[in-house]
Amino acid sequence: MPGSAEKVTWKITRNSSAGSMEPNMQDFEVQTRALAAQIERELEEGQLNFPTSMEVSLRIKQLADDPNSSVDDIVAVVRTEPVLSAKVIRMANAMLLNPYGTHITSVNNAVKRIGLAALRCLAFAVAAEQLIQDRRSPHMRKLANDLWRHSADIASWSYVFAHHLRTANPDTAMFTGMMVGIGQFFLLARAADYPALENNIDRFSEFMAVWKSPISRSVLEVFELPDDIIEALDDEILCGDGWPPQTLQDILRAAILATDIPNPFEHGKPSVPKDDAYLGFDERQFTALVDVTRANRDAILSAIYG
Repeated sequence: MPGSAEKVTWKITRNSSAGSMEPNMQDFEVQTRALAAQIERELEEGQLNFPTSMEVSLRIKQLADDPNSSVDDIVAVVRTEPVLSAKVIRMANAMLLNPYGTHITSVNNAVKRIGLAALRCLAFAVAAEQLIQDRRSPHMRKLANDLWRHSADIASWSYVFAHHLRTANPDTAMFTGMMVGIGQFFLLARAADYPALENNIDRFSEFMAVWKSPISRSVLEVFELPDDIIEALDDEILCGDGWPPQTLQDILRAAILATDIPNPFEHGKPSVPKDDAYLGFDERQFTALVDVTRANRDAILSAIYG
């Protein structure tokens, strides 16, 4: 349960007293402490307050998990979100998912073509995209947009790697890739209520680093995702048992290695260092995999962006 996430304390150290600090730094410290206390309270109570933009994504997830719901029920929800409808149709017409070029124009047929796992991914992508526009400064909007693009790229690489290698379910891989930044997205949404945080992005990045993992675990548990997805997103579990990538986590880490769109809160460096012997992967074969799947990755990424 979300309330079982380990307690994390955000400590701010300083050499000077609060009275001698610059006003904007005082505001930053006051607001980070307030945000940390709020998050800690929600984790202890097992109740995370999701931004409104997540509601459609959560509703689709609930319907997809309900054996009594139908595709028509899910399509009805998708149709309430025009951006999601457009992305679903665009993805359904991507060559990788529609190799015979049958033109798909209805949301119903598009949902059937891409499948529920891919639909969940797109629903989250739309929610994150809307979150970017959620009453924040241009600087914070850019950070949120860069994080969204980073996650979308990892999702696209995850899909095409799994599809090409056939060692993991491509739809599951894409959804897992999209969830890489879920904790950071959640924190960005909450940070909109604490304007001083944007004045010191380096310190805010440190705050992100402290809270990202417990928040991610709690959000994933609220979504009631399968254990294999939660484990794949666990940074503490090592992988890389050779070539080709065999597990969902191996696919995800390969996708993180392949992305050239950095996480804005990790100073432009990928989540997995590229000098780490390709996580046990054969460098030549990994490069060949990237080359042979790049065109399909571009098509999937375009569908998510579209």
